[in-house]
Amino acid sequence: MAKLWQKESIHFHIMLLPALALVLIFQIYPMSGIVLAFKDFVPTKGIWGSPWAGFKHFLFVLDNPESATILRNTLIISFGKIITLIIVPVVFALMLNEIRLRWFKRTVQTIVYLPHFLSWVVVAGILKDVLSLSGPVNWVLHSWFGLDPQMFLGSNEWFRTIIVSSNVWKEFGFSTIIYLAALTNINPSLYEAAEIDGAGRFQKLMNITLPGIAMTIALLATLSLNGVLNAGFDQVFNMYNVLVMESGDIIDTYVYRSGLMSAQYEMATAIGLLNSVVSFILVILTYTMAYRFANYRIF
Repeated sequence: MAKLWQKESIHFHIMLLPALALVLIFQIYPMSGIVLAFKDFVPTKGIWGSPWAGFKHFLFVLDNPESATILRNTLIISFGKIITLIIVPVVFALMLNEIRLRWFKRTVQTIVYLPHFLSWVVVAGILKDVLSLSGPVNWVLHSWFGLDPQMFLGSNEWFRTIIVSSNVWKEFGFSTIIYLAALTNINPSLYEAAEIDGAGRFQKLMNITLPGIAMTIALLATLSLNGVLNAGFDQVFNMYNVLVMESGDIIDTYVYRSGLMSAQYEMATAIGLLNSVVSFILVILTYTMAYRFANYRIF
């Protein structure tokens, strides 16, 4: 029986070989470079020939006063994205679910979903033009309200808000689809029974709709916690500048500047390794919580 199973499924294993090869080449093999975090790198000697430094670079990162600022920026931006991408899609899905015109509902759903497919390079270019000193936003503020032009992408007060809000605009349509799918699983007979009892729209929303998708909200909120230390390198890198380092410099951009721009390979590797270890722990924790509270598991 085992031989028959192997014979029938061997072609599935062969189909996996190209993907497995890519994982080995681009994911597993580069992990050998982690050893750089424990060495004083000498280019002429290579990674393995360089002398060992122990935990010197990790201690330097922990004692570096910039580390606290970078961690704070990362957490503020990450939690801002997590919270807004829970609230906004849920509210929008509930509003869209109340629409009875199916063609209008599908049109709106398609429009808000389209930004998800745009690259952050494109979105950042659009935002830089829109929010520039001579852009339409400053023109409206000056012409209609008499306000002085603002350097939105050069202001530490505005940068985080722009990062979080632009992420919501780009991604909330994708999350809305998930909640709309969850809404379709609610038994229509519950609404019929509520109408017989004289319940209005708000009462049905609070007593049927929200409890019906509460488990989905809890599950997505729990799973999103594993990205707490991932504030979005693509977005921040394409939008930040030296004027907003105080509020916009995150772990990933700091690793990029330290490792590739300043050639501090050992410190950049140490920061990346710390980030990966914490992220791995968060992944285990979130999936454990998802299984315990929502009975969700991937294996």
